Amino acid sequence: MTETMGLRKKAGAIAFRSPDTALNEGFVWAKNQALAYAHFGEDAVGLWYEAALPGREAFCIRDVMHHSAGAAALGLAPHTKNMLLRFAENIAPSRDWCTYWEITKDNKPAKEDYDNDKDFWYNLPANFDIIDACWRMYLWTGDEDYLEHPVLREFFRLTFTEYTKTWDKDGDGILDYAPAYGRRGLATYNEAGIQPLAGGDMIGAQIAAYRAFSKMAELTGRNDEKELYAAKAHELEQIYDRQWWCEDQGRFSGAMRQDRSFVTKYNAEGTFLPLYFGAVTDPDKLRRALQDVDVHLVENVEGKTYLPDIFYRYGMVEEAFRELKELVDPSLDRREDPEVSYCAVGAAATGLMGIAGDGKHSLSTLPKLPSSLEWAELTEVPALGRTFSVRHQGNGKTAFTLQEGEALIWKAAFPVRTDVLYHNGEAVPAQTVTTELGGAISFIAVEVGEGETHVVACSKQ
Repeated sequence: MTETMGLRKKAGAIAFRSPDTALNEGFVWAKNQALAYAHFGEDAVGLWYEAALPGREAFCIRDVMHHSAGAAALGLAPHTKNMLLRFAENIAPSRDWCTYWEITKDNKPAKEDYDNDKDFWYNLPANFDIIDACWRMYLWTGDEDYLEHPVLREFFRLTFTEYTKTWDKDGDGILDYAPAYGRRGLATYNEAGIQPLAGGDMIGAQIAAYRAFSKMAELTGRNDEKELYAAKAHELEQIYDRQWWCEDQGRFSGAMRQDRSFVTKYNAEGTFLPLYFGAVTDPDKLRRALQDVDVHLVENVEGKTYLPDIFYRYGMVEEAFRELKELVDPSLDRREDPEVSYCAVGAAATGLMGIAGDGKHSLSTLPKLPSSLEWAELTEVPALGRTFSVRHQGNGKTAFTLQEGEALIWKAAFPVRTDVLYHNGEAVPAQTVTTELGGAISFIAVEVGEGETHVVACSKQ
């Protein structure tokens, strides 16, 4: 009870400020709306937040995985962990190694999606989406349960063995759907229109899960698994790159029909979610695919919540900011959906402010401010068992304060190519890495103690 009260008290301490009044008000709305959907252990399922259509009093897999970044920034990481465990513990052979798609506050499968083990709703990217989310939550929280918890470990094992073998009927490494399955085992998160044999987002989710598990294996000393799943990810990357690209359309096919022909027109989740999952490795194809998404965008509000994440990931800051502002606009249709508020908070923290953890003792920042925003500040951010604040002055200067917790390494990064960055006014040699689109990011690592504020800039102040 005391622990739950502590969680409730700390939740939502995060605060955002900038010269953009509408954005500031939108963030306050998103934070308060998201917290209104959070529940602190009063229900049978334990800690949870609503991640389904409003009023369902439930959480579904796709929504939770996408809520998770915003939930972590709000201090609700324990909620996400509990829900991930609820999904993982319900994987079962009677459901062909699926779990429950949607779970209620009473810790039961939602009646809207589940009749019995032979008749229930399930989208096949789900198991892989869970594994990718576990890795992302480890990086933000440093909670080693994401690497070693027996329930999660068994879910990972069963997904990569029994689940994959059961649903990959033709043995090509990609999970398949047949119309005879009904609503059980849909091959894509795109729930409208055709019922394809395979979806582009299915491949994207698999690639992300294989990469995630390879990294988990590396951290836990399982070198054979590290190499195996890195190879599986690479194999699927090559299949997607060579077989799914449509040169005439300048995009990847969104789905494969039952007759194995490709859907080459823009196909919503099947088209844009592979970019969210990082499935595209060819810079030219990636650039064209992103341009295609920017032209077509998304009609439904669930899909719109992914656009800031996608554009921020690839450094398209103006496009990302436009989409973030739309999410918090009071005129947005279905703005009350939990996904909108959670994802707006997540996009502000991980996208606009570029905050990321390494699962251990290092936090990084990368400013991604649009030309219209002179500065932005996020305070009381909880990550890696610490609390900190970040203030970006444009995209060339950042102040970082460790408000509470053990000393850490702050990796101060900027979207530039430079040999030198300035730490508290002193020149320091910088390291530079190349982005997926061929751009540059330069950074230095700084040790920060509790109560200290450090400033790093691209030019001497």
